[in-house]
Amino acid sequence: STLMSNLPGMAYRCQNDPQRTMEFVSDGCVDLTGYTRDELISNKAIAYADLIHPDDRNMVLDEVEQSLNSNRPFQITYRIKTAAGSEKWVWEQGRGIYSEDGGLIALEGFIADITGRKFMEDKLILQASALEAAANAIVITNRDGVIEWVNAAFTHLTGYSPEEAVGEHTRLLKSGVHDHTYYKELWDTVLAGNVWRGELVNRRKDGNLYTEEQTITPVKNEYGDVTHYIAIKQDLTERKRTEEALRRSEEQFRLIAENIPDMIVVLDTEGRRIYNNPSYESILGDTNVLVGTDSFQEVHPEDREKIEHVFKETIKSGAGQQSEYRLVSKDGDVRIIESKGGVIQDEQGNVSHVVVVSRDVTEKKKLEQQLLRTQRMESIGLLAGGIAHDLNNVLAPIMLSLNIIKQRVTDNKTAALLETIEANAQRGADLIKQVLLFSRGLEGEHTPVQIRHIIDEVEKFIKQTFPKSISLKIDAPKDLRHIPADVTQIHQVLMNLCINARDAMPDGGVLTISAKNITIDGQYTKMNIEAKPGTYVSVTVSDTGTGIPQEIIGKIFDPFFTTKEQGKGTGLGLSTVYSIIKSHGGFMNVYSEEGRGTIFEVYLPAKETEEDAMMKEKQQAPSGNGELILVVDDEKAVRAITQTTLEANGYKVVTAANGLEAVALYKEQRQDIELVLMDLTMPNMDGYAAIRAIKKIHPGARFIVMSGLAPDEKLIQEDFVEFLHKPFTAESMLLTIYEILTHR
Repeated sequence: STLMSNLPGMAYRCQNDPQRTMEFVSDGCVDLTGYTRDELISNKAIAYADLIHPDDRNMVLDEVEQSLNSNRPFQITYRIKTAAGSEKWVWEQGRGIYSEDGGLIALEGFIADITGRKFMEDKLILQASALEAAANAIVITNRDGVIEWVNAAFTHLTGYSPEEAVGEHTRLLKSGVHDHTYYKELWDTVLAGNVWRGELVNRRKDGNLYTEEQTITPVKNEYGDVTHYIAIKQDLTERKRTEEALRRSEEQFRLIAENIPDMIVVLDTEGRRIYNNPSYESILGDTNVLVGTDSFQEVHPEDREKIEHVFKETIKSGAGQQSEYRLVSKDGDVRIIESKGGVIQDEQGNVSHVVVVSRDVTEKKKLEQQLLRTQRMESIGLLAGGIAHDLNNVLAPIMLSLNIIKQRVTDNKTAALLETIEANAQRGADLIKQVLLFSRGLEGEHTPVQIRHIIDEVEKFIKQTFPKSISLKIDAPKDLRHIPADVTQIHQVLMNLCINARDAMPDGGVLTISAKNITIDGQYTKMNIEAKPGTYVSVTVSDTGTGIPQEIIGKIFDPFFTTKEQGKGTGLGLSTVYSIIKSHGGFMNVYSEEGRGTIFEVYLPAKETEEDAMMKEKQQAPSGNGELILVVDDEKAVRAITQTTLEANGYKVVTAANGLEAVALYKEQRQDIELVLMDLTMPNMDGYAAIRAIKKIHPGARFIVMSGLAPDEKLIQEDFVEFLHKPFTAESMLLTIYEILTHR
């Protein structure tokens, strides 16, 4: 009794009465329940049942009764209510006391306060539940890396159940992606008792790889020794996939934006530039300098108000609009731009940015003007022809009458007046003759002509009359085909072109006349709308003079258009040349750059001889053997027909629209590309710069440069470079390719 009284818990003995009245309690009862001994064992004592928490009372009493009835001890965990009304968790162990005849005499037992332990148990259970329900995978291993516990997220991440994972080493997940050094650094860190954080590529149960961000924390005992590791794993696979998709998307946009010939600009709602792709460089210069600048400042002053209005309407309506306007380049050139806008909206649906895709259509407009000029000249020709015929009818009787009157007049003064009238009438008749030539109203007699003879006559005239500061070069073989032509008219064509060349070289220069036989095929006609397939003699007149400004080159064949001083030209010279060539079934090309001279190419249909026909049947352009050729030209039509022709003749082809694309393609496929067909005049990066860049990648790269104007002599003299004059035939292109590929 004395021993039980000193126990820290609650030792008790109850009578076997309905109230289970206490007849003995230990001293620990006071501390546990808060009641005094008298309150627990007096006649009005607190009964055993009254100490039990109401919510647990029935459960405890039932368990006690069942134990007593079966004469077995009991152990129960439950809550009691203290004198102060607070709750405490207790653990009770008790038994019944029976008489010799088996009757229940009393109930005794021991109750221990487990409130603190119960709190810790509940806390551990709560923590365990939290770990089990955590979204991140959690693994606990021993010091050797053997798995002792995993949560549900681990199974979801790896596919391994707890039964499959526990007892296995963490190398169960090893993917083989990381090298030994990576894992050594990890283990060195955690074995030293430090936390390791990093990314790991592991392998799931199904064999698929995944990426996780892992934190490994060492667990230490009271002596500071590492006993376990807790690894928290966050699945990065989807994030990595999203990041990679975003990176690819950004890379694709960058590649497209940086290599597309179209100009792309992103503007804020004030019209300030946020981004310009490299295509703007050829017109506006360094795109980095453009960031933050007003996008309207380079718009031609006469078009600026219109474009600003279109921009405001785009922001207001949220719908992109198409417009055409003039842009002033960094060099002061005026370029015609065609643009289409679009908007980017924020989360609230408001316009935050405007994206404008533009294209330089200056060359396209020139082609349209060329077509319109041809139509206009035909219309003017018909009108001029009708007027000229009527004027001839007016002048004819005047000139005939003058002859008769002159025979009858004896007065010297009157005779002198008649001479003046006759001279001016003749001058008018000559002018009408030129108009008729222009309008094709005057047809000469076409006979077989060897144009070399005409060139010889022109050569004599030039040497006798042109300034000595102009040197003449002739390159005309004697085996030129005959052309059906009017000798006088063809002579006039060459004379007009040579005189224009002389006037373009006031300080002297080089005048070159060359001629050659040429056969024009379908490819050539796709590059020159006026050409027709057949055999021709090509005559070229080139000079090293001042060149023709680009803004007027489309007008030089217009009748009465001249850049010469008043009284020094009628403006009918080139229009007459054009008309004569057209009347002979031929066509002309002109190439010119200011400061680099001008080239006029005249193509006259030739009479195909039986020998020509036989040679044509025997000739077969050399085919390729699967060699890969890079074709670079900013004209889509030229790229397309060149690619079709080459592929039809046994070559493989990749194409680029400008120098930037060409360099990128060559860098990717330098081992396979045998030859580069390079246009010289292109936006973004011209042919000269592209050739230099490619030669840095591969000094032995081979090129055929294509241009209407002769390129710099230095370029042609370089190794592995040939020249192909635009426009060219399939035969000449294939022969040139064959020659450069076979002379390695």
